[in-house]
Amino acid sequence: MNGGGPCFVNHPPSGGKVRLPLPDPEALAHSRLLCNRIRDRIVSAGGAIPFSEYMELALYTPELGYYMAGQERLGPGGDFVTAPEMGSLLGRILARFLRQYAGLPNGILEIGPGSGRLAQQVRTGLPGVDYGFLERSPDFQDRQRMLLPDVPHWQSWPKDWEGVFLAHELLDAIPARTFLLDAGKGWWERGVRATTEGFEWTQFPLDPALAGMLEPHADRWQLPYSGEIRPLATAWLASAAASLKRGAIVLIDYGYAGQEYYHPQRSMGTLRAYYRHHALDDPFLWPGLCDLTAHVDFGALMQAAPDFGLRPVLFVPMAKFLVENGLAEVYEDQAAGCDPAARMALNNEVKRLTLPQEMGESFKILVLEKGEVR
Repeated sequence: MNGGGPCFVNHPPSGGKVRLPLPDPEALAHSRLLCNRIRDRIVSAGGAIPFSEYMELALYTPELGYYMAGQERLGPGGDFVTAPEMGSLLGRILARFLRQYAGLPNGILEIGPGSGRLAQQVRTGLPGVDYGFLERSPDFQDRQRMLLPDVPHWQSWPKDWEGVFLAHELLDAIPARTFLLDAGKGWWERGVRATTEGFEWTQFPLDPALAGMLEPHADRWQLPYSGEIRPLATAWLASAAASLKRGAIVLIDYGYAGQEYYHPQRSMGTLRAYYRHHALDDPFLWPGLCDLTAHVDFGALMQAAPDFGLRPVLFVPMAKFLVENGLAEVYEDQAAGCDPAARMALNNEVKRLTLPQEMGESFKILVLEKGEVR
């Protein structure tokens, strides 16, 4: 245990090559508060909750969840680095791509804009574009206002939007339901229960409707097989589509499509925790201090899109998107006049964004359109 009394904070991994920097006492106290809040919810639910509910509480509990409190998350001093934090290439190239929608009256609404860096970069490439934010986190709202005080914040989905909805690394943080198919034991939903040391996995029967969605993939699996399914991501897309009168929804995230998402080799799923740039298999370590994420099932989104009046018009890996939308020109423009250190940083940014072992293949861009947009 950490500190006095029940802490309900899982211990970090011991042994092996994993060496995690320990949180300071204030951060641990913060995590203990959140753990006790989650534990109370588990007790009130009868002893266990679905993992999706645990993920919602760990990330979004007001003032305590990972995205709702004030700790540093992005950049070298945080837990992970996003493309807009590395440089401006993605934002500038994205701006070139979005020019085709410049004639729509409402401009761009970015959902979950994080630090606001991507918006800053897109606006540089699209001067004069109307831009807005829809942000759930009060802490991120404050940071966005400091960086871009003139960008308005929407409190809910707008009505009859004619423009672009943009979401970068948003869907991977939508709570995922986790499942297990075990030989001879059938389908199970993985849940969470509390122990004296923290939290651990448990399981209960999976909703037959969700099992039916997974059945077409199961004949390829060697059992046991576990993974994630995200009905809440499909519900998010339905909400976005209902708010969009005409225009485009642009989604940028890491993920897979179709049969690749439930590949036989991914028998442990894609769920990960991130702490100080370490990817961890334990989602119960230091709740509130670790990010929780799982890859996006783009195939499920594209399959559902027509039901919401949307048509998929583009689905490509990050590297292909950047090359086809002016990477060479943007690179030359930014490299002109660079000193050696700045050019090296720019070259490293290109590598991170385009190499297959970096973001080039794992990140995808999905564009869905609705109505007449040109």
